[in-house]
Amino acid sequence: MKQVLQNLRSGETVVEDVPAPGLGRTGVLIRTRASLISAGTERMLVEFGKASLLAKARSQPDKVKQVLDKIRTDGLMPTLEAVFRKLDEPMPLGYCNAGEVLQVAPGVTAFQAGDRVVSNGPHAEIVAVPANLCAKIPDAVTDEQAAFTVISSIGLQGIRLTAPTFGEKIVVYGLGLIGVLCVQMLRANGCAVLGIDVNADRLALAEKFGAAVVDARSADPVTAAASWTAGKGVDGVIITAAAKTDDIVHNAAAMCRKRGRIVLVGVVGLNLRRSDFYDKELTFQVSCSYGPGRYDEAYEQGGQDYPRGFVRWTEQRNFEAVLDAMASGQMRVDELITHHFPIDRAGEAYAKVSDDPTALGVVLTYADGPPPVEKAVKVAQVPAAAAGRACVGVIGAGAFSTSTLLPSLAKTGAQIAYVADLNGAAAKHAAAKYGIGQAVSDYRLILDDPAVDAVLIAVGHNLHARFVCEALAAGKHAFVEKPLAMNDEEIEQIRQAAASRPDRHVMVGFNRRFSPHTRKIRELLRGRSEPLCMSFMANAGIIPPEHWVHDPVRGGGRIVGEACHYIDLLSDIADSPVRTVAAARVGEGVAVRDDKMSIVLTFEDGSVGTVNYFANGAKSYPKETAEIYSEGRVLRLENFRRTTGYGFGGFRRFRTASQDKGHAAEFQAFVDRVAAGGEPLIPLERLINVARASLAAVEAARTAGVITL
Repeated sequence: MKQVLQNLRSGETVVEDVPAPGLGRTGVLIRTRASLISAGTERMLVEFGKASLLAKARSQPDKVKQVLDKIRTDGLMPTLEAVFRKLDEPMPLGYCNAGEVLQVAPGVTAFQAGDRVVSNGPHAEIVAVPANLCAKIPDAVTDEQAAFTVISSIGLQGIRLTAPTFGEKIVVYGLGLIGVLCVQMLRANGCAVLGIDVNADRLALAEKFGAAVVDARSADPVTAAASWTAGKGVDGVIITAAAKTDDIVHNAAAMCRKRGRIVLVGVVGLNLRRSDFYDKELTFQVSCSYGPGRYDEAYEQGGQDYPRGFVRWTEQRNFEAVLDAMASGQMRVDELITHHFPIDRAGEAYAKVSDDPTALGVVLTYADGPPPVEKAVKVAQVPAAAAGRACVGVIGAGAFSTSTLLPSLAKTGAQIAYVADLNGAAAKHAAAKYGIGQAVSDYRLILDDPAVDAVLIAVGHNLHARFVCEALAAGKHAFVEKPLAMNDEEIEQIRQAAASRPDRHVMVGFNRRFSPHTRKIRELLRGRSEPLCMSFMANAGIIPPEHWVHDPVRGGGRIVGEACHYIDLLSDIADSPVRTVAAARVGEGVAVRDDKMSIVLTFEDGSVGTVNYFANGAKSYPKETAEIYSEGRVLRLENFRRTTGYGFGGFRRFRTASQDKGHAAEFQAFVDRVAAGGEPLIPLERLINVARASLAAVEAARTAGVITL
């Protein structure tokens, strides 16, 4: 199918052939009939992409600080590689979509095949959208009209925050699409409206919809607002402009009455002047997208609605309100459509939006005929795997997969036949970047291909055990990113699946044991006669409490999902499985407790180890440090860049040119083992031991007990 993408590094807007998306667990699969280009938001993205690297950096100073911190801890080259990889990722454009439902996920009851719906899906022939981000289109509303729903909801949310009452005088500052739509909604709400802009065509449109208007090129907006209110001041200002100047907020404050309200929907300079707000006790608020529920994982991805009695207007209900207004004639959008382009000519459409001041409502159209639901796109000509060469399929083309796993796998010489992701554009980009044969949105195409020897699984934590079992059942070796499983039941499922296919290996991405630093440490400790005392410090960094990794169902928490790395590392250094686990976490008073935990481990050989996993440190401090005490000697590992020895005759320091956490060596060892045969790199029982130890750490911290494995 066709999809519109933008390269943030070059600024190029392209129409790509990508696999049709897969259906998510709470999703709706939609065939697009019309989509609307947001002349504000999307133009800003395109302009950002076209800017130089220096201009990009200047526009995002907070990101520059993060880059500088990463350089200090990880080194220059790894940081630059990460930045350029991020900029190379294709960004789907568009969020104003109208189409017809093709399929719904099990459990979705609000929609069925054949329904006409709006969604925030991108510009693509087929889109997959969570059900709470869709709404049915009334019969009286055309597809093209419905494509204005989502952008209208952005304006509607700003109006709801302004809380206008019948008869109030409200200024709409900026008369682009959202601004003109706000004019109509405010008029329908019984408000008098003053529209301000510098574009004559848009001023005329706003006047047509019942607003008084001010051309800011020839008149002072503050003086005009004072005249419009007979010197009393306006009740509120909704800023829908996109500009860098701070003057717009200053003018908005100056034209308000005492205790007036200002709501920012657009993007403007925000160097606020205290006196503007102090003297009049003004309120200022930034509006967030389409309404309550936006960016809430539980609402959008989990399908968990808010009770109507407590949250009257969610983003979905805002969609429905806009559609009802269109159906009743309270909102008119046909006059806003200035241009039509077929999706094949999307590049021309974006050029029109950027260069033509008369362009306002630019609609992309889509061809009739059978829906393009093909789940695979051939990307590269990959010859059949020769003898001694492994054939691999990859499931998951997310950020970690494309930034870390695939680059390492691509260097091994393995034949990478497939990369799969529900996001077809992400799969296509990964395939093109790493010379992978096919991009697919249905992972079962990989499992069904007898030529594939092994599967790399890099999906959500809650899917790891399931995909490992499916890969083994299909006769494939399974390499899964940590964690192996999220509970004892899943561990047992994997054990049984592995027992039924003893000729297939299960491998977990415990890359740190393959680092040259870890191997050096083990070499230096070879021949020891006493147990080890080990300490690992993980300066993990904060992840917001609403992030999916903290969700007990989807992520399992950071101890299960990440601290297992460090448990495995200490187990590898001791060359002994974990025997007992005790743990303590911080007390009440923080949003997340389980990511601030000390874990005490004992091992079968008598060694002891502590993993301090703390998420409340500074990003500029090294992320990972370890100390190993043994027979009057100490080894100190710093961020997998430097290992220092104390008390070792003939050894003082080992360095690598950059941080090396062992990914490359790990993948090379795995594909070599798959091709040549032999015992698993890590015995399954050791993988299970680490999985159970991480689960035990969470339980021990909760109960203040000691758990024996």
